[in-house]
Amino acid sequence: MANSTSLTSIFTIIVLNLILSFASAKSSTFYQNLSPKSLGLKKEKLSHLHFFFHDIVSGPNPTAVRVAESPSTNSSSTLFGFIAMIDDPLTVGPEPESKMVGKAQGVYGSASQNELGLLMVMNLMFTEGKYNGSTLSLLGRNAVFSSIREMPIIGGSRAFRFARGYAQAKTYTFDLKTGNAVVEYNVYVLHY
Repeated sequence: MANSTSLTSIFTIIVLNLILSFASAKSSTFYQNLSPKSLGLKKEKLSHLHFFFHDIVSGPNPTAVRVAESPSTNSSSTLFGFIAMIDDPLTVGPEPESKMVGKAQGVYGSASQNELGLLMVMNLMFTEGKYNGSTLSLLGRNAVFSSIREMPIIGGSRAFRFARGYAQAKTYTFDLKTGNAVVEYNVYVLHY
């Protein structure tokens, strides 16, 4: 009879351990489904932002600095392999003294061996108006000699949480002697 009680006790302990294991495994998940309303998200909006991007590579205070290149970059007609870190001003107008509304911070690099095609990875950080402190993240290909280039907006922060959309870039001026450029941007973004 003692063996029967021992077996029952052991069986009970095993069953309880299994139940507790399943209960603790279920409660330790790393995700949960949420309603957008629980985060204060209401109706999605479409915003259009228009500004000028100043890429200054020459002079005493460049805003774009080459940080890496491959040994073949110097012999490549497309500068394949170079990478630049940027902290470029974004302004209301094309003039350098125009009101600054933010910065483009990130990197771009020559990613094509056949044409001048840049990989753009940057945050558009806004410092003025209702988007002050908000950012948009851009990741895409910039075929520099195309008249209008389109790159995806893949996210954002603050006012641009859950953002998605696209940016159209059009060269306004490019100085062959200095390498400095002013690029007009039209950004269309869906956000909450």
